[in-house]
Amino acid sequence: MQTQPTLTRAFVTGSTGLLGNNLVRALVARGISVVVLVRTAAKGQAQFAAMQGVELVEGDMADVSRFAASLAGCDVVFHTAAFFRDSFKGGSHWDELQRINVDGTRRLLEASYQAGIRRFVQTSSIAVLNGAAGIAMDETSLRRLEDAHDDYYRSKILADQVVTDFLDTHPDMQASFVLPGWMWGPADIGPTSSGQLVNDVVSGKLPGLPPGTFSIVDARDVAQAHIAAAEHGRRGERYLAAGRHMTMQTLVPLLGRIAGVKTPTRQLPYPLLYVMATLQELFARFTGKPILLSLATVKLMRREDGRSHFNHAKSARELALAFRPIEQTIADTVAWYRSNGWLPRVDAATRV
Repeated sequence: MQTQPTLTRAFVTGSTGLLGNNLVRALVARGISVVVLVRTAAKGQAQFAAMQGVELVEGDMADVSRFAASLAGCDVVFHTAAFFRDSFKGGSHWDELQRINVDGTRRLLEASYQAGIRRFVQTSSIAVLNGAAGIAMDETSLRRLEDAHDDYYRSKILADQVVTDFLDTHPDMQASFVLPGWMWGPADIGPTSSGQLVNDVVSGKLPGLPPGTFSIVDARDVAQAHIAAAEHGRRGERYLAAGRHMTMQTLVPLLGRIAGVKTPTRQLPYPLLYVMATLQELFARFTGKPILLSLATVKLMRREDGRSHFNHAKSARELALAFRPIEQTIADTVAWYRSNGWLPRVDAATRV
């Protein structure tokens, strides 16, 4: 029987992100001190200013050597950082995806090992899985690299392979993988695509209901899965934390009811989305501003439609993973944005 490790000090990459900051909070709540990697001190202070037991370290996954000394004394590394905003920029960003997601993971593993750390949790993704539409996939349904038509998906497959290869050559290293779905939750200051959707729906900016299916999960549940993987996960094993299958036709009205706002009923067909994405990419090229919809995103939505059913039996059995109701996740997310001044409040007299 595997002995449960004693975790006293953790290192978290991507700490100001949606998953990362919720993971930091969950670790601190357990009495574990946390060294958090932040790209700027200002961003780190915005997330963690009032928290005890958190040490800020400035750095970037593109240059692991800059912060490698701060790994010393940690029991475990939670690697949640990744470059994923290519969908918000349009065009191709493979060089950056490879430098941060693939090469950065390799250098982080090497630096962690040199610092004496022997426990590592890799934030993978459901992107590394593939299966038939409507069929529940599990951790064995691995996507072949040649079937990864999206650059981000390719980068996550290769990053996971980096971890697997490291385990093959370092038998005393313990590492496991957590595979989240589309994460939602409070403290999404990015915002990520889920937070942006909340803002667009509540602000009345969504022009219609897009097609597509998704597996939606609370980032706080994914954070608990990471801690459980560090404590109970088996070496080299993958653990799904994908959440609940939903369509946009179900999700957007549910978000509207919880937020107390009207939502669009018009369906947005794929041909129209291609046109919209093309225009937005042209806009991004001339202005340099982020976009809400890229061609890569539309192609991915169409290709993966129906492929968001997952079997969590292994994670439930080995990590005791459970998911809170999606209604609670959405309500907490909307409440966080409203309490932090991102969204207008809706009183009882104006609720729909």
